[in-house]
Amino acid sequence: MLKKQCRTFHKNLRQNLSEEAIENQSLAIANNLLQVPIWNKTYYHIFLSIVEQKEVNTEYILQILAGKDKEVVVSKSEFETCGMTHFLLTENTKIKKNKYHIPEPIDGIEVPTSKIEVVFVPVLGYDKQGNRVGYGKGFYDKFLLNCQPETLKIGVSFFSPVPLIEDTNSQDTKLDYCVTPNAIFQF
Repeated sequence: MLKKQCRTFHKNLRQNLSEEAIENQSLAIANNLLQVPIWNKTYYHIFLSIVEQKEVNTEYILQILAGKDKEVVVSKSEFETCGMTHFLLTENTKIKKNKYHIPEPIDGIEVPTSKIEVVFVPVLGYDKQGNRVGYGKGFYDKFLLNCQPETLKIGVSFFSPVPLIEDTNSQDTKLDYCVTPNAIFQF
């Protein structure tokens, strides 16, 4: 399967999910994440869900991170460069949706990429080798390439992997894990 086909296939699958299914499956993903050996770190980067894209609701993961007293990092997208600036999420962080409906911090305490130890990665689709497909702009590919080599990359998805995404390249960073409502895939 090519990236473009994978994107279309998974966008269609997501569009068929009800709000109730999204909530139930997002909670199941968060519960499965508790079984992944990633909780001995300090700095966790997480995406804030785009409701309009029917993404995994990361609110449940945020609750786990808060309960474990972890430092949570969220990003603001820079569309001119396809880069991201990372900010510590605190009770004072003001979040606003941008024109693409992405919830982002307005400003705050900037966190260097080198400090981030675990990244929860938004996934449209992925394959059995850990290759992922996002929306195609390369924000996360660029970000993940700048992370430390030991940074753990954890995908979260409602769906199982496809056998193979054929058109991957050297700019694509593989996932270490992908967690679904029913399984944990390690790559």
